[in-house]
Amino acid sequence: MRRAVLHRMIGLLLLAAGNPSVGFAQDALQPYQLVRSLQLVQDRIAAGDHAAMPMQAKLLEMVDARLRDTGADDFKDPRNFRALLVYGMSGGNPLTVETAVSRATVAPEELAIAKGVISYLNGRPADAIETLRPIDPMTLPSDLGAFLALVKGSLLSGEEPAAALVLLDEARLLSPGTLVEEAALRRSVGIAAMQGDAARFALASTQYVERYLYSPYASQFADSFVSGVVALHMSISQDKLGDITSMMDPEREKVIYLRIARRAAIDGLNDLSAFAAARAERGRDGIGNQDDPRALLYASLSTVTSGTVDDVHAKLDRIDRGKLSDGDRALLDAARAIAGELVAPPAALPARKPAFAAVEQPPAVENPSAQPSGQQTSDEAGLPLVEGAMPEQSTAPASGEPAASMSNATAVAAAASDGAAALPASAPAPATGLNPSDPTDAAMIKARRQLDLIDQMLGAAPR
Repeated sequence: MRRAVLHRMIGLLLLAAGNPSVGFAQDALQPYQLVRSLQLVQDRIAAGDHAAMPMQAKLLEMVDARLRDTGADDFKDPRNFRALLVYGMSGGNPLTVETAVSRATVAPEELAIAKGVISYLNGRPADAIETLRPIDPMTLPSDLGAFLALVKGSLLSGEEPAAALVLLDEARLLSPGTLVEEAALRRSVGIAAMQGDAARFALASTQYVERYLYSPYASQFADSFVSGVVALHMSISQDKLGDITSMMDPEREKVIYLRIARRAAIDGLNDLSAFAAARAERGRDGIGNQDDPRALLYASLSTVTSGTVDDVHAKLDRIDRGKLSDGDRALLDAARAIAGELVAPPAALPARKPAFAAVEQPPAVENPSAQPSGQQTSDEAGLPLVEGAMPEQSTAPASGEPAASMSNATAVAAAASDGAAALPASAPAPATGLNPSDPTDAAMIKARRQLDLIDQMLGAAPR
């Protein structure tokens, strides 16, 4: 019944917005009725109804206009003041909130919440948390308490993560199945990973995928999920990871595994990278991705120094570099250079010099400034959460791959192709006990230097 009434209310609001002759409908509605309508639309968006986003924009405009016109009489109804605070904690206009609060006569606790919300909206988190800390969200009406718990949890996530997780749980308890719960779960995933709490991370991730996978904000969840899987790789089993991703559709699952494989390869986690790349290649429901150049590349990165050289070469040769991002093309070039160096023949023996030959002067030290250098690209391998299906948050800038003259990975690849003599001054010869003047030992030193280079390349590559 309540949902049907709200749907009729939204229809009336949109009719009023589109036809000025019936604009009186907007003025006749109380602020709390407008804010409830806005919350209903936001909950639909969180559940995956992206078509409701234009409706949200129109309602935000109408709510803002109505609240700017409120007077002292409007706030005699406590529901209207609570609605003002909810609007503010939903990301409302701080000027509107400040103006409306200045006209209201309310209890000290409500005024304290208002001051904390205004500090929060104006980018003063320390002031906001100091003002809001004594207020227990569980003692407030659920509509206001849920948002207050979410805001406090967000503010405390950096310095007091354990307390933040408790508050986010309270937000979910007070407002299940809403945008508040979606945001609380999404933030819990990142905090649990930061805390090293693998069980909490897996539980929050499972709940998010079950309920909010199609939210327009799910790309933020994906960022936290991929980072958490890499950070907690020693604590999360491959079976548990598979259980979580199995709830995704095949395309989303593939892209998640591609992102995990790339991050794991860059961080030197070969087992995780190989597992994720294999899952991305295998696909699901009989639809494989063996020809996906990214899956082939990340699988090769995890075996370039340990797999059979011929197999690695075969994989690298199958990759269509034209389908890779700039950052991944640099990774491909470096992998090819390293694989080539591992099978390069040892240098020829130098001609024996007569005992009476003049001692040669040592070669000049290579100028470090002559080494290839470039600026680190912010490329993310062209991997969204899922191509064309899960947009970034509406306020985020459009994604793209910034151009760069030469990435760090490209510079390392160029150095690798030039052999050990091209190593920068910061990469000295490893202390191996080998004799550089012996051709066989020199080849071993060169190969080990190439391994060092691939480590440098992976560490410098964009994440």
